[in-house]
Amino acid sequence: MKASLFASLAAPLRRRPVEYRPSRLLLALESRALLEWATLPAALPWLLWRVPKGDGHGVMVLPGLMAGDHSTAPLRRFLRNRGYRVQGWGQGINRGPGGGVVSQLIERLEALHASSGGKVSLIGWSLGGIFARELARLRPTLVRQVITLGSPLYGAPETSTNAWHLYRLVRKVEHGDEVRGEVAPPVPTTSIYSRSDGVVGWGGSVERQGRRTDNIEINCASHLGLGVHPLVWYAIGDRLAQAEGRWRHFRPRGAQRAFFPFRAPRR
Repeated sequence: MKASLFASLAAPLRRRPVEYRPSRLLLALESRALLEWATLPAALPWLLWRVPKGDGHGVMVLPGLMAGDHSTAPLRRFLRNRGYRVQGWGQGINRGPGGGVVSQLIERLEALHASSGGKVSLIGWSLGGIFARELARLRPTLVRQVITLGSPLYGAPETSTNAWHLYRLVRKVEHGDEVRGEVAPPVPTTSIYSRSDGVVGWGGSVERQGRRTDNIEINCASHLGLGVHPLVWYAIGDRLAQAEGRWRHFRPRGAQRAFFPFRAPRR
């Protein structure tokens, strides 16, 4: 199952390339992630008030390219506070598949499923979202839902992400890999994205519309700050709090609409 896991990132051109990489200006503005990190402490009281306690089910959080569990520690700590049984991916720095990473993730998923006594929600940031989707495809009976954050789900990676050259530096790309990832996994799946993402073209993060797929746009968020953005945490908390088997689309009401004003375009 090796690098076939990564058709979404490493496959040749698709039938429908959907997006271009973000502009150099947006890439340069990724430094605003520091502001998103800085505003998080001030937003915590509101988040603790607005995000409901969970039912204790297992949650696994997977980091992005060249990041490790340290990058998702704040999110995992928050979700643990909300009552979930949370763990990281436990594979060191994310350099893509290879070296038994996929099989080890499956083992961790199976272990968390057994120890928590139920299906596991998978949250993947950027490249971690590709892992999350494909783990759900490989073990759908173990997965409750998938949530991706700024992940390059569709489109040719050579032209839809500014991280492609870095990915090639840290990993050999095998162009003969089996094409995978053109549809969402057979579990409820939510993509959280931003049109101001400076790393991944936002159009490639928009999930195909369906009964069990949804998109949530975060206004003005950076790619590097998605995992610590207060509104992202709010949206994740809303998704995770749904009872198993009763998943629904995200529909902000009342004052919430001011924070989530946009509808994703149809793919």
